[in-house]
Amino acid sequence: MQDVAKAAGVSPQTVSRVANGSDAVKPETRQRVEAAMQKLGYRPNYAARALKRGKFQDIGVVMFNTATFGNSRILDAIISSAAEDDYSVTIQTMRHGSERTLAAAIERMQQQPVDGVIVVLEERISDFIGYKPPKELPVVLISEGAADYCPTVDADQYGCSTAIVDYLMSKGHKTVYHIAGPATSRAAESPARGWREALEQMGATVPSMYIGDWCADSGYQAGVALAHNPDCTAIYAANDQMAYGAIQGLQSAGKRVPEDVSVVGVDDSLVDMVPRLNLTTMRMRFDDIGATAFSMIRRQCEGEKVPTGIKTVIPTELIERGSVRDLN
Repeated sequence: MQDVAKAAGVSPQTVSRVANGSDAVKPETRQRVEAAMQKLGYRPNYAARALKRGKFQDIGVVMFNTATFGNSRILDAIISSAAEDDYSVTIQTMRHGSERTLAAAIERMQQQPVDGVIVVLEERISDFIGYKPPKELPVVLISEGAADYCPTVDADQYGCSTAIVDYLMSKGHKTVYHIAGPATSRAAESPARGWREALEQMGATVPSMYIGDWCADSGYQAGVALAHNPDCTAIYAANDQMAYGAIQGLQSAGKRVPEDVSVVGVDDSLVDMVPRLNLTTMRMRFDDIGATAFSMIRRQCEGEKVPTGIKTVIPTELIERGSVRDLN
């Protein structure tokens, strides 16, 4: 900075103002300083700026898995929103074999130069209830359940499930079979509960639930098994990969979709990957979830209070294609 000031014939304070984008510098002076910066290869020091401001302009994101469709879309939205507001993003994953708790995740993030943390909470953890985040580090959860200690946001997983059951029952089906996510997944809990309670409220039989692993092969196995069940005319799978696998399994066992069995998925993740996609699904707005989570954490970092104890719900959208038959 001293070298730039000398080359431009200005004070170091003027160089600092130019580097920080201050308007309190005459245009011709700014041009001289910027020319000197370019000639000398000057770059503002990130760490020094952070120390002076007391902020890093960096948000931490903690995930169990960055590869799944929903998580990758959420992460992309967080990164895009951060870039628009001149923030950076630091990403960490919950490592297998390590302590998989909020306390451990936040403690690891506290060792990084971040102003706040977004945690994508898709698995069960032992300290969800009763956890107390550090006062100096704002936290936002992307979680199906609301937390009383920090803001939360997610899609309406329960409402999505009841809407699918209502939709299939309105098409004349007597009951709906469900292919759920893995038992370890927090994200699979509300959809399964919504499916069961929606059927119970309608007085319909609640059939046995099939447990998948979010992958197409588990849906395929469930589809093969359900193809031999004469009472199965409608299947609701907790994501599109399992739904697509179920269709392949049904067809391999001689069943037609939707003539013999109707199938509905969730997330609309296959629309750009499977040609001539015919799967009816409930679209999850992952981009909005990520953008909302970033807005919540940024507002807290800037001193604004964001309500806790309630969940911001991002609605889902039914996308009708051709995998459901109307039996009425």
